[in-house]
Amino acid sequence: MATEKGDMVDAERGHEHVDDMGMKHDAKLIEEAKHAADAEQRMTLLKAIKLYPKAISWSVLLSSTLIMEGYDLALLGSLYASPVFNKKFGTYNTANGKWAVSAAWQSGLSNGARAGEILGLIFAGWVSDRYGYKMTTIGSLILMIMFIFVLFFAPNIQVLVVGEVLCGIPWGAFQSVTPAYASEVAPVVLRPYLTTFINMCWVIGQFFAAAVNKGSVGRADEWAYKIPFGVQWVWPVPILAGVIFAPESPWWYIRHGNREAAKASLLRLTSRNDPSFNADETIAMIEHTNELEKRMKEGLTYRDCFKGIDLRRTEIVVGIWLVQTLGGQNLMGYFAYFLTQAGLDASNSFSLSMGQYALGMIGTAGSWFLMSRVGRRTIHFSGICSQLLILIIVGSLSFSGTNGSVWAIGAMLIVFTFVYDFAVGPVTYSLISELSSTRLKAKTIVLARAGYNASNIFVNVMTNYQLSSTAWNWGAKTAYFWAGTCLLSAIWVYFRLPEPKGRTYAELDLLFERRVSARKFAETKIDPFSQQLSDDIQRVSMERKPGKEFE
Repeated sequence: MATEKGDMVDAERGHEHVDDMGMKHDAKLIEEAKHAADAEQRMTLLKAIKLYPKAISWSVLLSSTLIMEGYDLALLGSLYASPVFNKKFGTYNTANGKWAVSAAWQSGLSNGARAGEILGLIFAGWVSDRYGYKMTTIGSLILMIMFIFVLFFAPNIQVLVVGEVLCGIPWGAFQSVTPAYASEVAPVVLRPYLTTFINMCWVIGQFFAAAVNKGSVGRADEWAYKIPFGVQWVWPVPILAGVIFAPESPWWYIRHGNREAAKASLLRLTSRNDPSFNADETIAMIEHTNELEKRMKEGLTYRDCFKGIDLRRTEIVVGIWLVQTLGGQNLMGYFAYFLTQAGLDASNSFSLSMGQYALGMIGTAGSWFLMSRVGRRTIHFSGICSQLLILIIVGSLSFSGTNGSVWAIGAMLIVFTFVYDFAVGPVTYSLISELSSTRLKAKTIVLARAGYNASNIFVNVMTNYQLSSTAWNWGAKTAYFWAGTCLLSAIWVYFRLPEPKGRTYAELDLLFERRVSARKFAETKIDPFSQQLSDDIQRVSMERKPGKEFE
């Protein structure tokens, strides 16, 4: 009996010793995390560039995968102005004596790509959580190289639609992986620049689509459209050669319990000759944020995106991307179409399209300057209101009916492109990356982007029928319809979109947990390293069952 009692006392002391060691370990973790968070928030842009040049390079490389999507989606809109493409894949319109792809098949081509992207997003959400962002990107690039063959050798419009669906699968994966990777490999001050560079990649792709079309539109043979399709092989091969050597996100390793791999990855993302940088403290900050989010929720499934505080975060991220489709920017892709309707020859319309997209690149670069001084919410709301005004002007110009008014509409669409790529377009990628939780980031982005693509199916069908001469033939009056959806979007942004500028992920987690109003995010003070929160994290760390997280 005495022996048993002594054993029990020893066991209790042993447990107390383990608990004490665990609490000391957690206290040290929180102290190191606070140092890293303070250092990140004090870090200047120049300091971040010097410390994270490799992270910038790897993020830019992965983001460049979206050049392909921007290229192809702009390519389709431009090819509808190509006489050879219309003759090959369209039907003859006896009313105007021209060949044209019908509104139904235009919708099929555009929506085929969107449907494929939804499949790719769902696929990438699961694969990236399980195998990482790097392996997901590598697999998607290989698929991209294979599926371009279908577009290049398509004998009819039906096979062309199948090719768009197949190519949409890797495009969807790129949409999910690139913003998540960009937001996780860099400090707070670099996140808006790296995430908004994704929008730059879209615009670069659109610019190249116009340039390639301009160079090939004068041909009278099948190469007038085969060259633009074949150019898509230029992107995936060199990107794949680089991504093979890319480091995985340190956050991904921490979520999978591999601290050593996370530290090794972080060292590959940073400069090794900076004595002020402490890799262990940065890893501690990642661990602390991960633990904080575990305290708020246990799951990592799609269902968990709709539970508790994550329901609000999911609604906001999905809403931000729906605003992109409903704000009227679909009309930008029909710039060449409007000008050819005004009598401008196809080659010159593509030249003006190149100017339009070049202005878009300038706008995106300008947004980097703007975001360093103005909050994301302010930029987004101002941009959507400006788009609303331009859409009303475009719709009003349609009543003139003169050739000059069509040129004026083209000019307003150029202004619209600049405003969109200066504000709403790029800042969207920064917002969706910052406002989703780190543990559910990939799945939240998947849901949001899937909603974006689903709404784009509606938008594409509506726009094709609104503009097609063989359907409703609304012309520029179409802008009034999208001005209405843009107004609704502006109202939602004002009441629901919070301000994440300058916040760490841990701070954003607590602001959402405490249900702070969207309009009060910027002014609310929060301390993720307070003693009460530290105690809660220690308690959860002690009580959590091993292996439960990834069951």
